[in-house]
Amino acid sequence: MKVDEIENVELSYLELNDYEDLKQAMILSYHSIENSYWEKHHIETLIKKFPEGQVNIKINGELAGCALAIIVDYELLDVNHTYADITKGYTFDSHNNEGDVLYGIDLFIKPEYRGLRLGRRLYDFRKELCEKLNLKGIAFGGRIPNYHKYSSELTPKQYIEKVKHKEIHDPVLNFQISNDFHPAKILKGYLKGDKDSNEFAVLLEWDNIYYEKPNKKASSKKSIVRIGLIQWQMRPYKKLEEVLQQAEYFIDAVSGYRCDFALFPEFFNAPLMAENNHLPEPDAIRELATYTDRIVQRFSELSISYNINIISGSMPEIRDEKLYNVGYLCKRDGSIESYEKLHVTPDEAKVWGMQGGNKLQVYDTDCGKIGILICYDSEFPELSRLLADEGMDILFIPFLTDTQNGYSRVRNCAQARAIENECYVAIAGSVGNLPNVHNMDIQFAQSMVFTPCDFSFPTNGIKAEATPNTEMILIADVDLDLLRELHTFGSVRNLIDRRKDIFQLSRR
Repeated sequence: MKVDEIENVELSYLELNDYEDLKQAMILSYHSIENSYWEKHHIETLIKKFPEGQVNIKINGELAGCALAIIVDYELLDVNHTYADITKGYTFDSHNNEGDVLYGIDLFIKPEYRGLRLGRRLYDFRKELCEKLNLKGIAFGGRIPNYHKYSSELTPKQYIEKVKHKEIHDPVLNFQISNDFHPAKILKGYLKGDKDSNEFAVLLEWDNIYYEKPNKKASSKKSIVRIGLIQWQMRPYKKLEEVLQQAEYFIDAVSGYRCDFALFPEFFNAPLMAENNHLPEPDAIRELATYTDRIVQRFSELSISYNINIISGSMPEIRDEKLYNVGYLCKRDGSIESYEKLHVTPDEAKVWGMQGGNKLQVYDTDCGKIGILICYDSEFPELSRLLADEGMDILFIPFLTDTQNGYSRVRNCAQARAIENECYVAIAGSVGNLPNVHNMDIQFAQSMVFTPCDFSFPTNGIKAEATPNTEMILIADVDLDLLRELHTFGSVRNLIDRRKDIFQLSRR
């Protein structure tokens, strides 16, 4: 399937009525193994014993892959075991809710959906589940399907070493290693009938660095969101593909750190205006608008492939012959939502003929409710207060400023928004210069993440800050549960202490 045909990507718990689709998917995925699918009673048992560990992933409503798991005691892994041993003869009686290791029973992606990084998404789910359940780690017996090609000259250990050093390509083992799993031991006779692996397997493990030994003290669960800010360097690009290549580089980088969001700056695609520098400035910006649809489509594809929510900064867009400054939230489930700059600067209106939009809303994401205000909009406190009243947790501000005093307006207003609305605020801008683009000559930026100022947060209200005027990424974790505590128990309570008896704020 082509990425541009994807309308929805859904990760959900496996249900018994998914069985027939599951069976067909397994037959296609394990065509080289006899009796390669689970019987219905096996799936029913897994769902009854450990429903949280059984998930599938669907593309446009069709089952594309699946991950099955149980919880076992780590001691079971100390000795050589087979697939039949670890599942207690496929009864899954080895599952123990009081165990300390998440053991992967199966994970596969249908052939037609491979290449979309769906397997990585399933592994990310397992890692998050492992952390949520406070388990030591994840383990499973990994097949080595190319080993039969080298079994006459290499031992399994030698084969694994060559795979690790990229001298041999093994699609399964390479994938596991790239997802932070490390080989622990060789398992002989692991899966009966796996001729491609000569019935060998590798015990692969992933360690949960957040694991804490259980204790009797009460503790609250935290909801951590990881934000990736892209401090974009303005430089000459000859064509759109070069801009998108650079954008994917940054998306890949922040995704590699398991970020939930990637934030691009306002007008990050401005270098493409250079080819139209001979035109009057209003015409040049309208030519730039012709790229917007293609950029949004590509960003949506990347959000799916890299399993990350992308905030596209902003781009010019023409609607009903009027020029607007708009951006798009490309979610990793395949959906796309737009946002608009409501207040255009005097320069945008005078030089380009740009007009302000009308759309203001809170966006529901898999990481809480977010708001997005483009640059100048952050300097109007009413907008963010309306969003805060609707439950906003994080405010994202893509911006573009040419001078340090212009940047200071955005920076200081953004920090004020974090304090007065008791939310996190992330700002990302561009640096460098564009000598061949009129009205876009120089840029100044320092991307930052701001917090409220209270005991649970940094004393200066700054969670993270980039180096000024340097191309880089900035990554920060924000804890949404701290906001919940602040709203009720903060030293000051800017949201609930407002004197609504003497003033009110409302939409028209």
